[in-house]
Amino acid sequence: MSLLNFRRKETPAAPVGSPEVEAFLQDYSIEVMPRTAEKVEDFRDLLPAGTRVYIAHIEGTPIEDMVATARRLNADGYKVMPHFPARIIKDRATLANWIAMYQGEADVKQALLLAGGVTTPHGDFSDSMQLMETGLFDEAGFERLHVAGHPEGNRDIDTDGTRLRVDEALRWKNDFQTRTDAEMAIATQFAFEAQPIIEWADSLKYAGITLPIHIGIAGPAKLQTLIKFAIACGVGPSLKVLQKRAMDVTKLLLPYEPTDVVTELARHKAENPDFNISHVHFFPLGGIKTNANWAIEHGGAAAVPANAE
Repeated sequence: MSLLNFRRKETPAAPVGSPEVEAFLQDYSIEVMPRTAEKVEDFRDLLPAGTRVYIAHIEGTPIEDMVATARRLNADGYKVMPHFPARIIKDRATLANWIAMYQGEADVKQALLLAGGVTTPHGDFSDSMQLMETGLFDEAGFERLHVAGHPEGNRDIDTDGTRLRVDEALRWKNDFQTRTDAEMAIATQFAFEAQPIIEWADSLKYAGITLPIHIGIAGPAKLQTLIKFAIACGVGPSLKVLQKRAMDVTKLLLPYEPTDVVTELARHKAENPDFNISHVHFFPLGGIKTNANWAIEHGGAAAVPANAE
């Protein structure tokens, strides 16, 4: 039976801007790409100081562009976390070179390790575990490693629709943290419905996976844009939330906002302090400025303008 068939008793959602939502949005992170970062005149006008900013590495992006974006964000006072997609990294020497470039030019000490979106590996690596086993991140003194999570499964990995292989990989990564004392967390794909996210997070806890979860949330965007990205990224059953909205002509042209899913998760966290979702990670599919402003309006800390005294 699908988890989506289970429904708990509904309770009123916390209002926007409530203490629960504000607490849930503290220390949120956000994702950028070099080409989207170029459109932002000054990140300090949008993001709170010290925000963790992931830099997505899409196939075909030169490593020099990635490093330049990391250098800019580091200079502005942000915690930079570039993606290291295993399947587009040719070999150990390439990985070592990337690490050296990031550290030498942008003082990078954090990384998101993932398999990557390509089907056929470009070289020696096919998954993030192989990157971790090289020992290069430890040798370079990286302080934090994040790994990917999939609340609704990943059909590229588990083609039968189960979560057997992705959960097995998370158990391996959890054990890696235990035996290495690495500071780690799970950064997830975005989803649009809170209850399946809650059930997935609880299932990890029951399985003994103690890595904290940074839950992926799609930022405000046009509905058509969001559906396109959701399908491309393999979002699972919660895609029906968008499809149902698209069938309502009164809402079709209105932008989607993640208020409902964030509010319900925030309320659950307030009611269950040991809930293993610790942070929010935004995918700014409708633009970085739009996402940053939404976060501020809903309780996230405001940025200090770059030209302020």
